[in-house]
Amino acid sequence: MTLPIISADARLAEPRGIKGCIFGKSGIGKTTLLWTLDPQSTLFMDLEAGDLAIEGWPGDTIRPRTWAECRDFAVFIGGPNPALRDEQTYSPAHYEAVCAKFGDPAALERYQTIFVDSITVAGRLCFQWCKGQPEAVSEKTGKSDVRGAYGLHGREMIAWLTHLQHTRARNVWLVGILDEKLDDFNRRYFAPQIDGSKTGLELPGIVDEVITMAELADEGGAPYRAFICQTLNPWGYPAKDRSGRLAQLEEPHLGRLMEKIRQPAPPASERLSFTRPEAAPAQSDN
Repeated sequence: MTLPIISADARLAEPRGIKGCIFGKSGIGKTTLLWTLDPQSTLFMDLEAGDLAIEGWPGDTIRPRTWAECRDFAVFIGGPNPALRDEQTYSPAHYEAVCAKFGDPAALERYQTIFVDSITVAGRLCFQWCKGQPEAVSEKTGKSDVRGAYGLHGREMIAWLTHLQHTRARNVWLVGILDEKLDDFNRRYFAPQIDGSKTGLELPGIVDEVITMAELADEGGAPYRAFICQTLNPWGYPAKDRSGRLAQLEEPHLGRLMEKIRQPAPPASERLSFTRPEAAPAQSDN
C-alpha cells in the first residue's frame, strides 16, 4: 500500500464547488437570486415556502418540512461519511436507507448548485426537533432542559452544514436573515438570525464565502443593492472571501459572482501581503 498523497496537479484538476452563505434583512431580495442561476442545473431547497418571489422560475424544488427530512436530503445530496458508525446520521447505513426511500442518487447528477432558503428556518426546524429529544429533558427533574436542547441544536446544525460543505463537486448556497442588534455599550452590530449562538459563530469557518446583501446609497443618496464580500468593510457587515477574487462590493448577481470566483487566481504575491506593518511613532511624554 502506497502513501495516499494527492499531487498538486491532481488537486487542481478536481471539480470543486463553491460553498457560501448570503445574509440580508428580510425583503432585500435574497430568494430572487435564484433568477440569476441556471434553472436546469439548480435545485431549490425551499424551507420557507416563500417561492412567491420566484413565481415562474422554471427550476426544480424540494420542500423538506421536518429536521429529519433536512438530514435525509443532506446525505442524499452529499453522499455518506465513511468515518461514521451505522447508527449515526450521515453514515453509509443512513445513506443506503435514504437511497431506498428516494431512489437512485444519479437523478441528482444534473444539479450543480443547491440553493437553500433558508438557514434561518433550518435552524428553527432543528431546534423544534431537539426539544423533543432525551437530551432536552433533565434527568433529575424530568422537566425541559433548555441548555441541553441548545447544546444538541448546535451539534446538529454544525454536522448538517459540515456534511453539505463536503459535497465537493457541487455549489451549495445558504441564505438567511441578518439581524441588527446593539451590544452592552449601545454599539450596533450584525448577526445571522439562527437559533442558538454556536451555528452563527462557527458558520464562517465552514463555508468558503460569507456575503451580506445590503442596501447602500450612492453619492447622490439614491439606494442600491450590493454584495459586501470582504471582512474589512466600513459598515461592519459579516463577510469573508476565501477565494481572494472578490472586491469589497460586487453586484447582487449570484451567477456572475460564481463566474468571478472560478476565474484563475492571481499569484499569491499579488493578493496576499506578508509584510511587517510599520511601527507606530513613539509618543512623547511631554
